[in-house]
Amino acid sequence: MQATAYTYDPATRSGQVLLDDGTPVPFGAAAFDAGGLRLLRPGQRVRIETERDGTAVRITLVTLQTF
Repeated sequence: MQATAYTYDPATRSGQVLLDDGTPVPFGAAAFDAGGLRLLRPGQRVRIETERDGTAVRITLVTLQTF
C-alpha cells in the first residue's frame, strides 16, 4: 500500500503517514527499522505494509516508494 509521510520524529523513529484518502495512521520504531531507512521527510511517498486487528490498522513496515 502507498502513503505519504506526514510526521517523523528522529529521536523516537516514529511518526504518521497519510493514506491516499487523507487518513493519518501512526507507525512506531519497529516499522521504521524494518524498512531500513535512516531518515524520513514529510511529503515523501512511502510504501507501507499493514496488519489488521479488528478495525485497527498497524503499520509493520515503512520504506520509500520506488517506481
